[in-house]
Amino acid sequence: MRKYLFIFKSELMSNLQYVFNIFVGFFGYFIMLFILFNLWKYMYSDPNELINGYNMSQMTWYVIITEILWMTLGGRKLCRKICNDVRGGNIAYNLNKPYNYIGYCLSGHLGSIAIKGLIYTVLGMIMGFIFLGNFPDLNIFSILAVLITGILATAISILLITFIGLFSFIIEDANPFYWLYGKVILILGTVFPIEYFPTFLQPFLTFSPIYVVSYGPAKLFVDFSFGTFASVLLAQIIYLFIGYLLCTLMYRKGVKNLNVNGG
Repeated sequence: MRKYLFIFKSELMSNLQYVFNIFVGFFGYFIMLFILFNLWKYMYSDPNELINGYNMSQMTWYVIITEILWMTLGGRKLCRKICNDVRGGNIAYNLNKPYNYIGYCLSGHLGSIAIKGLIYTVLGMIMGFIFLGNFPDLNIFSILAVLITGILATAISILLITFIGLFSFIIEDANPFYWLYGKVILILGTVFPIEYFPTFLQPFLTFSPIYVVSYGPAKLFVDFSFGTFASVLLAQIIYLFIGYLLCTLMYRKGVKNLNVNGG
């Protein structure tokens, strides 16, 4: 565990040098939220009106949280790095390293986005308060629950993207698969809650990664309940285990092919 903490710390310290770039990149996040905020103002004739169980304030905060999770993830960068490691042969240098490649990807990428996630969270909260003039009803436990599920959501996303990147063992370039994954999460998981989709589609979305990587933490932020927290946390633990297992199996299969073909 100490070696992965060291990897996390190393990436964290390295990315402290690019804080200014993070602030510059925040403008894209600001524009996205500004557009969506005006969309909700147009849709809600009365701010207290409920549409599919959400008022205007809840919908705005929901999008703020999901966009924080998505914009800070840096999934394209991670997938491209793994694809390049596989295609360029750099992954072979990790075979004799005293750490697991999956753990290296997870801890390293968490370290590389930690500062960005903190900055986007603080600025996102400030933007939300400026737009709405209020925060959802939160207490210490609900804030802690959102933080825990948010970190787990990010870890699950990293594992899923790592799994996609490791497809480069089988095909030449897995980046198009990430593009498809990203568009599905962005369209179905960030702008609208699951309750906004047709009834027949909601069970599929509930069992999909959308529930654990975007919907769960945002739902807890805007409408916290112990039942929802338990459901989201259990689903995230299951997805975390499945994601790590899939990555490990894909990695071992790829390494076996490398050994068979002489590296």
